[in-house]
Amino acid sequence: MSDIDIAVARLTAAQRDRIPCPPVRDLLPADDTGAAYAVQSSVAGARIAAGARVVGRKIGLTNPKVQAQLGVDQPDFGVLFDDMRCPQDEPISIGRLMQPRIEAEIAFVLGQDLGAAGTLTADRVRGAVAHVVAALEIVDSRIAGWDITIVDTIADNGSAGLFVLGDAAVAVDGVELAEVAMTMRRGGEIVSTGTGADCLGHPLEALAWLARAARDRGAPLRAGDVVLSGALGPVVPVQPGDTFTAELTGLGPVRASFSAGAALQA
Repeated sequence: MSDIDIAVARLTAAQRDRIPCPPVRDLLPADDTGAAYAVQSSVAGARIAAGARVVGRKIGLTNPKVQAQLGVDQPDFGVLFDDMRCPQDEPISIGRLMQPRIEAEIAFVLGQDLGAAGTLTADRVRGAVAHVVAALEIVDSRIAGWDITIVDTIADNGSAGLFVLGDAAVAVDGVELAEVAMTMRRGGEIVSTGTGADCLGHPLEALAWLARAARDRGAPLRAGDVVLSGALGPVVPVQPGDTFTAELTGLGPVRASFSAGAALQA
């Protein structure tokens, strides 16, 4: 087996057994994001072969403070599958997760493909967005203790877990995305705040980055895809029994609750 195959097997076993694994960076060349995406692609391919359907992508590492923590200067992305989407008003079984954390984001729903040649700028991708909606992403790491570098999180599908979309579909020109203010509460306690500008300066810049990266890797964004922008504010650990509500100005609320049960914590 190659080192990439071993990394794939390690992450696949962690997901299957719900037992976090050691980091995979020991198996990959230092800072080799290409090798990390190769691992991600192999893991995703196995899920697709088993019947999962791709419904979009998630963008990570869009906050400069998080980039500085990991010593990187670029975002990353992962794949969203149909079984990751959770209804707002049905409690999420925390037993599905290992080390869950939650963050509030903007979700783009695309109305056009973004695979054409040419420059994919923020202005160009704006025209491909059917609508935007408030979102919560529940990130989860297969890596024990969230002991991750850029190659670990890329290989681990961008630390993707689950996601929840709000009810209000808003035209992309109906709200100034950089000025969206986000407040997330656990119960009645404010636990995270931020703005659209905290996401690569503008959420559409994050979407444009992803459109270019996905196209260049041969898997361009398509009409109907859901794209999670990346966090607008700090990520928050999730505990059994928690209920979170995020309010995003112009986009409305989005909610997620978690049923009591066993889950590993970082």
